Amino acid sequence: MGYRETYESWQNDPEGFWMEEAKAIDWAVPPTKALTDHGDNLFEWFADGMVNTCYNAVDRHVEQGRGDQVAIIHDSPITGTKEKITYAELQRRVAFLAGALAERGIRKGETVIIYMPMVPEALEAMLACARLGAIHSVVFGGFAAHELAVRIDDCKPRAIIAASCGLEPGRTVEYKPLLDGAIEQSAHKPEFCMILQREQHRCDMIEGRDVDWHEAQKEAKPAPYVPVEGNWPAYILYTSGTTGAPKGVVRPTGGHLVALNWTMKNIYNVDPGDVFWAASDVGWVVGHSYICYAPLIHGNTTIVFEGKPIGTPDAGTFWRVIEEHNVRSFFTAPTAIRAVKREDPKGEFVKKYDLSGLRALYLAGERADPDTIVWAQEMLGKPVYDHWWQTETGWTIAGNPAGLEALPVKIGSPTVPMPGYEVHILDEAGHPQKPGELGAIAVKLPLPPGTLPTLWNATERFVKSYLTTFPGYYETGDAGMMDEDGYLYIMARTDDVINVAGHRLSTGAMEEVLAGHPDVAECAVIGVSDALKGQSPIGFVCLSKGVNRPHEEIEKECVQRIRDQIGPVAAFKKALVVDRLPKTRSGKILRATMVKIADGDPFKMPATIDDPAILDEIKTALQRIGYAQD
Repeated sequence: MGYRETYESWQNDPEGFWMEEAKAIDWAVPPTKALTDHGDNLFEWFADGMVNTCYNAVDRHVEQGRGDQVAIIHDSPITGTKEKITYAELQRRVAFLAGALAERGIRKGETVIIYMPMVPEALEAMLACARLGAIHSVVFGGFAAHELAVRIDDCKPRAIIAASCGLEPGRTVEYKPLLDGAIEQSAHKPEFCMILQREQHRCDMIEGRDVDWHEAQKEAKPAPYVPVEGNWPAYILYTSGTTGAPKGVVRPTGGHLVALNWTMKNIYNVDPGDVFWAASDVGWVVGHSYICYAPLIHGNTTIVFEGKPIGTPDAGTFWRVIEEHNVRSFFTAPTAIRAVKREDPKGEFVKKYDLSGLRALYLAGERADPDTIVWAQEMLGKPVYDHWWQTETGWTIAGNPAGLEALPVKIGSPTVPMPGYEVHILDEAGHPQKPGELGAIAVKLPLPPGTLPTLWNATERFVKSYLTTFPGYYETGDAGMMDEDGYLYIMARTDDVINVAGHRLSTGAMEEVLAGHPDVAECAVIGVSDALKGQSPIGFVCLSKGVNRPHEEIEKECVQRIRDQIGPVAAFKKALVVDRLPKTRSGKILRATMVKIADGDPFKMPATIDDPAILDEIKTALQRIGYAQD
C-alpha cells in the first residue's frame, strides 16, 4: 500500500491498525486491546500488555541468530577512536550493568538520571534501566548545575549515572563538579552515583556515594529483563516550559516500541541490518528515539558520533562517516547542514567521499529553510526530506513516508501527516481554517501510540498546557497552514519557546535568570533570526534605580549568568541595557513586536501600546549590535 491507502486504513480502523503493527513487537503478554479511554481526553495504548524495551532492542536479535551483527558504532573524531559493538556484546554489557544497578536497589519503578556524553555507555545506561523496568531521565551532558538540580528535584532519582567528562573541540568539559554542584543545590539527594571514568579526564570520587562504573559491572551478576505493563513509563524527558519550569514528558513503553518500529521502514526506509545515523545527542528526543531506541528495536546498526559537523576536523566529517560506515539514511538538524554549507559552500568536501550508499537526508528539529534544502539536494544528489515532530510526540507528526511511497517534495513543507495524526489548522475560536489560511496547528485526540499520555507527576499541567485551548485536540504550540494537497507548512511558534540550533529553549527561563541579577529591575528575552542557528536569544535589561556601574560590565555579567545557570546550549551572547521595555497599557511586554524590529521586518504599531517612542529606543539599541537594519 502507498501513503494514501495506509493513511485511510488507519482512519477507517485506528485501533485495528495499531493492533496489527503491535504484532511486530515481542510481548511477554500480548495486549488484548489497543486503546484505553480514561475520560477527560486522557488515553493510553496497549495498557494490558506486558513487554520489555531492552528485550526488544537487544535480546531478541541475539535469540534470532543475529548476535554477530554490529548494533552500535562509536565514532569519535575528537578522541580519534572508533568502536564496534555487536548485539551479543551489547546484551552482555547491558545485562551486567543492569545487575550492578539491581544490586544497589534499582528495580521497577525507581527513577535514574543519566548525565552522559556521546559514548556507547550512554545507550547502555538507558537500556540497563529499561531492562529493570526503572524509569530513566537523560539530562544533556554538561547542562548547568542549576538546571540539573531542578530535574533532580522533579523526578527524585535513586541514582545518577554520569561520566567524568565530555569532550568538545579543543576543550574538556568536567561533569563531576557540575554533578556535585547540582546535588548540593537539590533538596532531593540520590543514594549513589555511578561514574564512568574516561581516560581523557579522571575525576575524584566521593567515598560512600560514588561508584566506579567498570568495577561495579565486573562484580555484578547479569540481570534478567523485567516485563512491564504496556502503559508503564519508559522514560521522562524534560522539555522547556513557557513558565521556565521544565515539563517532564512521559514516554509509555508499549506504544513507544510499536510506533518507533513502524517508523524505521515506513519513514526512514531502512531494513534490519542497515546502518542508520541520527547526528544528534542522547540529551534530546532525537537521541532517545533515533540514536538509541528505534534503530535497535528494528534491528539496525546505529551510530554514536562524538564530534561536530565542522571543526572535527573539517566540514567533511559527516560525509566521511557516511562513506566509512555505509550509512543508508542520515538524520540531522538544519543548523548542522547550514554550518557545513557556510564552511564549504561549493561542496568541495562532499566530492571527496563516496556517498552512493546513502538513500536520503532527513532534517528535523527546526524549520528547514529552502536555501539549506536546495544546497543539500544539489551537493548530495539525494532526496532531502524535512519532517516535523516534537519532544512530546517522540516521532514524526508530518513527514515524507519514503519507505511506503516517496511523495513529491514541496520545499518549505515537512509533507503530510503520518497515520495516527489527524492534523487540523484552527483559528483562535477553534474553527477549521481553509487551505492556505494560517492558524494554530492542532491534532485531534487521541494521539497515536508512543506520544505523551501525561507529564511526570503533573496531569493538571498536562491538560492545561496541551488540551485546554482547543477541546478535543492536542495543541502543538505551532502555527501554520495546509495546502490543497494536504501538505502541512509550519510557520512559527505560538509561545515563547525559541529554537536555537534545533534545541527548544524557553525565553521565560532565561528571563528568570536575568531577573536574578542584583542590578536588574526588569527584563525581556526574544529570539531573533540567525542564519546559522535558526534563532538566537537577545536579552534586554532595565536597571534598578541608582545603579551607576558601566553598562558593558552589567551586560557581560548577564551573559555569564545565562551560561552558568542554563548552559552554553542557550547560545546567549547579547544582553542590552535599555531604559524601558515596550508594553501594552495592561503591562504586557510586546516581545513579538521587538522580534520584528530586530529582524528588520515590517510591523503594525500595536493598538494597545503605552508609549510608541519606546520602540525607537529599542531599535537604536539593537542597531548598536548589528540588528534592526532598515
